Amino acid sequence: MSEQQVNESELIAYIQEKTGADEAGIKIVLKHEQAFIDAEAKKPGDTIEVDSDELVDYVMSRKDVKLNELEVENVLDAEMAYLIDKGLAGYED
Repeated sequence: MSEQQVNESELIAYIQEKTGADEAGIKIVLKHEQAFIDAEAKKPGDTIEVDSDELVDYVMSRKDVKLNELEVENVLDAEMAYLIDKGLAGYED
């Protein structure tokens, strides 16, 4: 898949609409999600596999995350829905 840029403000607005979370909380979750994915990308292989439970646990373990676990899950689910709608991500069976 080619590297395409995500419009961050559009993504955040989409997540806010779907979840009701505030912008600051969303940005923190996305920041920690990116750190988790970057660590996964260093592992051998052509694809990055992300276990959603591990990702949520990682984000929840960060001290600056003020959202509860359900809110974090909702933010990540909304982000994935946005990326799938834009053709930038997908699920592997």
